[in-house]
Amino acid sequence: MTAEIIAVGTELLLGDILNTNAQFLARELAALGISVYYQSVVGDNAGRLEALVRQARERSDLLVFTGGLGPTDDDLTKQTVAKAYGDTLRFDPEELEKIRAFFERWGRTMPPSNEKQAYVPVNGRKIENHNGTAPGMIFEDTKCKGKYAVLLPGPPKEMQPMFCDTVRPWLAKMSDGVLFSRTLRVTGVGESHLEPKISDLLEAANPTSALYAKMGEVVIRVTAKAATLEKAQEMCAQRAQELKERLGDVVYTDVFDSLEETVVGTLKRTKKTVATAESCTGGLLSQRLTAVAGASEVFSFGTCTYSNEMKQKILGVPAQMLADVGAVSPQVAAAMARGVRACSGAEIGVGITGIAGPGGGTPEKPVGLVYVSVCDARATYVQKLLMTNRTRDSVRTWASQHALEMVRRLALGLEQPGCDCFENGQAVEMSDHEGLRNV
Repeated sequence: MTAEIIAVGTELLLGDILNTNAQFLARELAALGISVYYQSVVGDNAGRLEALVRQARERSDLLVFTGGLGPTDDDLTKQTVAKAYGDTLRFDPEELEKIRAFFERWGRTMPPSNEKQAYVPVNGRKIENHNGTAPGMIFEDTKCKGKYAVLLPGPPKEMQPMFCDTVRPWLAKMSDGVLFSRTLRVTGVGESHLEPKISDLLEAANPTSALYAKMGEVVIRVTAKAATLEKAQEMCAQRAQELKERLGDVVYTDVFDSLEETVVGTLKRTKKTVATAESCTGGLLSQRLTAVAGASEVFSFGTCTYSNEMKQKILGVPAQMLADVGAVSPQVAAAMARGVRACSGAEIGVGITGIAGPGGGTPEKPVGLVYVSVCDARATYVQKLLMTNRTRDSVRTWASQHALEMVRRLALGLEQPGCDCFENGQAVEMSDHEGLRNV
């Protein structure tokens, strides 16, 4: 079965809202073994909507619509689709009472315009909406059996439960196979370095493997198609294991959705805690950690020491060090990490200092220069990052990403590639890694 996702709404074309519905539906349909070949967005215009419906119906077995089921005059989806699929609409008194009751629960009176939402298919099927006023609908083409249109409301809080509760079980009965995907996440290594190591696996047909570059990481999506979910999961697991064996410890997870989730999970598993001292990232690292449920078990202290005075007062960074090498230096990053570890009692300390821009750079210390340090009782590691021609937000995000990866590796006792080391807390001269971490 082939499918097309059609989002209806002028606000989408204008960029006023983000079309998250298409992403959700694409994943859900893929998991059912239904191939999505097209995605379309059309405004609230009857002529253009009708032309798109007729074109899409010819090339796809299943059309899934979101939006255009509201009470206003420009909500035209169900009338247009009903006509294209040879169906008509009828007034449903029972549906009207549900809509009226919905308003009453909120202490409001139903506007007369909402009566429009009580019209449902004559030959097709209505789908109850337990989270809003617009019922969904399923049409089957009266002239061409096996071609369907599913109409869902636009708000995600209404659309997603309706799809999961009603549409997904209905589609599962018709699907000729099951697709299952498993995601591996890699950080610290670019896409161009990964591809040669796994090129043959990227060319395989089933399971398929694909690389997607994202901010600070590369995602490897493994997808298998099989007769049953269990078989597809088994195929994905085998391919994921092959990928991990080839790529090694740069694969930070195939379970969690983010590096911060992985770090929190790793710290819990290794029974270690972390504390953070941030300058140029302004608390972003702490925010990413504390966004993870259960982070309080491994993170209890973070400080944003933006000024030199606070670096000295809170973290104990020596004034002479700041005068000699400046706040943006490997020595200060290391001192920040050791200082926050000492004052917090955490097993791992993190220090970040740099120039996020857009101003403040010099030829010796340009915008985008950041030093990230992590330490434990044994040693202190510092990584130099040079992120030229990047926005302030990008510099901050990349720096926090590298810090998280360094924490993960330290907690697991892994090597810290690209880092200099202060053995046993004793400062040594830093070697020059200029260009090694140009990210």
